[in-house]
Amino acid sequence: MSTLDLMQGFGPAAIGMGLSVFLVWGLVICVRYVRADKEMRASMRQAARVRRRWTRLAPMAGLSVVDRKPTVMAQISQEFSSDKTRKIEPRTLTPSIKVVPDRFGVVVTAKCLPQVSLKEFQNAADYLADAWDCVRVSVTPANKPGQVVIRGVRRDPLAEMTTHIPTGVAPENITRWHLGLDEYGQPAHAELKEVPGVTVAGLAGYGKTSLINRLICDFAPSPLVQFAVIDGKSRTVEQGDYADVADRLFRFVGDDLDKANAFLKDMVELRDQRLSLARTVFGTNDMWHKGPTATWPIVFLLVDEAHTFFADIKGSDRESKRLSALAAENTRLVGDLVRKGRSAGIITIPITQKATGDAIPTGIRDNCPIGLSFAQRTTEASVAALGENIRQWPDMDPVELQDSTYVGVLVMKAPGRQGFIRVRTPYVSGKDAARIAAANGHLTRDPFRLLADLTGHRITLHKPDPNASGDLAA
Repeated sequence: MSTLDLMQGFGPAAIGMGLSVFLVWGLVICVRYVRADKEMRASMRQAARVRRRWTRLAPMAGLSVVDRKPTVMAQISQEFSSDKTRKIEPRTLTPSIKVVPDRFGVVVTAKCLPQVSLKEFQNAADYLADAWDCVRVSVTPANKPGQVVIRGVRRDPLAEMTTHIPTGVAPENITRWHLGLDEYGQPAHAELKEVPGVTVAGLAGYGKTSLINRLICDFAPSPLVQFAVIDGKSRTVEQGDYADVADRLFRFVGDDLDKANAFLKDMVELRDQRLSLARTVFGTNDMWHKGPTATWPIVFLLVDEAHTFFADIKGSDRESKRLSALAAENTRLVGDLVRKGRSAGIITIPITQKATGDAIPTGIRDNCPIGLSFAQRTTEASVAALGENIRQWPDMDPVELQDSTYVGVLVMKAPGRQGFIRVRTPYVSGKDAARIAAANGHLTRDPFRLLADLTGHRITLHKPDPNASGDLAA
């Protein structure tokens, strides 16, 4: 049988198979489109436009390169051509792309070319945003060498209120604090391993309480975490923001300066005992190498309205002097925890509206590696919360978040690279927080008792000064 006969025999079958594959591929796309919601469909249409127009758009955006060297096939074609004088035209090469839609827009993975790499894509970001009908576009290196990831969002994730409903399931990674979605719709988190402290700042009513609710709700189902609160804006747990999660707190102290001081002394003693016994328990002086465990959990110490416990009390009378000395000692104790608590597994979180030195002393603030800030009234307050570098990124200044649209949006340093990111944190209702805390209240354990049961070393807890004349007013 001749080659021509074979081609005639298998040709229709091959064409049929090709058409079948094409029809199945088209059917899959149609099914995905029909099953998608309104926003996902819009992103799928956007992704199709990006793919279809890319080879025309890329040269106009400066994302192409001219290859003047003829290919082997072009040279062979020239050799057998009847017109030996015909000039071989140079080729215009554009980066190949892969486009994936999601609810906020598209994620484009592009392969780099000579003279078209990360810098060139970043320079073209604004043009791509206009061409793709996006509110913003970012370009970052991909996980593979020679590739970049272009993230384009059609709608602003920061401007959309979101809600987080806790699942009640313990997280797989107990050191990752999920915060929400960044301005490109990507998950944002704070890595807490080997971190002694986190500062949280921002104007009242802009999302600090909901942020802490999520922290407690997400970690509450795990026996590897315990929580304590010192709250400067309420006298009892029933009066303040922590009433809903009270079942999951091993200790609560209100705005009583003497009681707060006594508890801080206990926490420093816990830190000291843990460091002394870590090598015996874990075989290393750093708990994070082997822990945490249910008998040696991470201890979160939340100091809300922190300025209440650090503020210098003015006055020449005896009581004012006593309270001022107490505040100075509180500063020293919390400073001890953030400087030395890392290896012991104690994470201190001071929370205040304005993280200036009078609210969170610099010896505490500067030893907390992670700073989170919601809206601020002045750039000076933003600098106090996020560091001097925020001045170099004026678009990220939390001062720009003073609008009801941005309630729940925080600014933090960008993990693993220069600059800052803005994050839309979700709202967590008090009802959901109470549900999770009540369901996991049986996991609440006192770390002092756990240490005593584990090692036999009991810690004598401090008591407030019996000679104190009264409580500090909130």
